[in-house]
Amino acid sequence: QVTLVESGGGLVQSGGSLKLSCVVSGTFLGISTMAWYRQVPGKQRELVAALPDGGNAKYGDSVMGRATISRDNAKNTVYLQMSSLNPDDTAVYYCNADVAQAGPGEAVLFTGYWGQGTQVTVSA
Repeated sequence: QVTLVESGGGLVQSGGSLKLSCVVSGTFLGISTMAWYRQVPGKQRELVAALPDGGNAKYGDSVMGRATISRDNAKNTVYLQMSSLNPDDTAVYYCNADVAQAGPGEAVLFTGYWGQGTQVTVSA
């Protein structure tokens, strides 16, 4: 059982900032990549930021320079700090984690898990 719980969404003024958090809980061996995606109704889900364990972050073009992803492995938590928000940032933001769990025998199974999504609304 693995669950992702997000927090930090809400209504923000244009030009403002916010920080989202996502906590992974359950039984697992570890987490490889943690990431944030966002989705607007009627459009495809798009990558905001991704951070491999011990690796380099990558960002979507639309948030480049305005977003920072970080993680605290001791807390199984990933964060997304965003600044200079504009109405185009309005979306449901989803946390994603590539989780390693024990499989059959000594196998290790990697599964991508999603959070429930948190609404971010940026007012003009």
